[in-house]
Amino acid sequence: METAKVYFTDMRTKVGESLLIKMDRLIQKAGIKDIDFKQKYVAIKIHFGEPGNLAFLRPNFAKTLADRIKKLGGMPFLTDCNTLYVGRRSNALDHLGAAAENGFNVLSAGCPNIIADGLRGTDDIDVSVKGAVHCKTAHIGRAIMDADIVVSLNHFKGHEGTGFGGALKNIGMGSGSRAGKLAMHDEGKPTINSDACIGCKICARFCAQDAIKFSESKASGKASIDQGKCAGCGRCIGACSKNAIQNKWDTNNTALCQKIAEYTKAVLDGRPNFHITVVNQVSPYCDCHDESDAAVVPDIGIFASFDPVALDQACIDAVNAAPAIAGSIISDREKKPNTANNDHFTFIHPTTDWREQLNHAEKIGLGVRKYELVTVK
Repeated sequence: METAKVYFTDMRTKVGESLLIKMDRLIQKAGIKDIDFKQKYVAIKIHFGEPGNLAFLRPNFAKTLADRIKKLGGMPFLTDCNTLYVGRRSNALDHLGAAAENGFNVLSAGCPNIIADGLRGTDDIDVSVKGAVHCKTAHIGRAIMDADIVVSLNHFKGHEGTGFGGALKNIGMGSGSRAGKLAMHDEGKPTINSDACIGCKICARFCAQDAIKFSESKASGKASIDQGKCAGCGRCIGACSKNAIQNKWDTNNTALCQKIAEYTKAVLDGRPNFHITVVNQVSPYCDCHDESDAAVVPDIGIFASFDPVALDQACIDAVNAAPAIAGSIISDREKKPNTANNDHFTFIHPTTDWREQLNHAEKIGLGVRKYELVTVK
């Protein structure tokens, strides 16, 4: 069976040598310099963090990566897509404001911030997915697909829907436009919350199926969706500034994990790509939360690879091999010996199976789970 190389450096530093210097040395050893960056647009896929959350990656990591890419002749930008749920990152204006509040700007991160799916989350490209079971077509933020090269910079943590969040989650879910996120989370079609609808009719301008109608009552003029005509594209969700159009969130966790893998393949297929994951402040939940619970294990280090599947597997193995931190959600629940066989993420999220992301990603040819760990001092 094929084996991928994953490079690793720990969090220890010497006097006069920062962790950022070690990170730069790591990504060079891992082969980032073998990519032809000259005069190429480089999308650095990152999570800017929901304001209130303090576990997201600091901009310093992004700057180290951006500076190296610029030295190699590339033109990098930090990017993410808008969220489907209501929050500080559901449209580009709020999203950029949240990024700035969390410290991301041209000076601190070394390159511009671009929200890949535009102002309302409707600026996307339909990308065919080879070997897909669920998503024959993926809706990906346009700026990400316009880039020549994709580099993911990932914070490794737990996730309530997928067990863990690493490279696959950051790329797959994160690169999906609001329509793409709907497709991953929902097997059905959106509905209207009439209490929130103001009858502005903006949503209808984005509906190619003519599925949105409005009450003839002058007092209300509320929208409704003809489920027979609706294609489930989700563009109306992005168009509504009042969050009156909602999805049903009815996809099971197994399907969600598999769809994330398929969206990741849509983003990476046919383009040079490289991946870095920082395993620190391993919180039990996603950085999309506007809070961050205590880390569940000690900080471990930084990993890098051309294979996002092997990279995620290496990070899972490292976290599961680490001791749980006293006072974290794990120790709170450990009233008896851990029945998850030291599988921290299964213990934290027992209703999910984190293996589904990796198994499906390997099945559709995105990468391999078997890896060789190369330590970089």
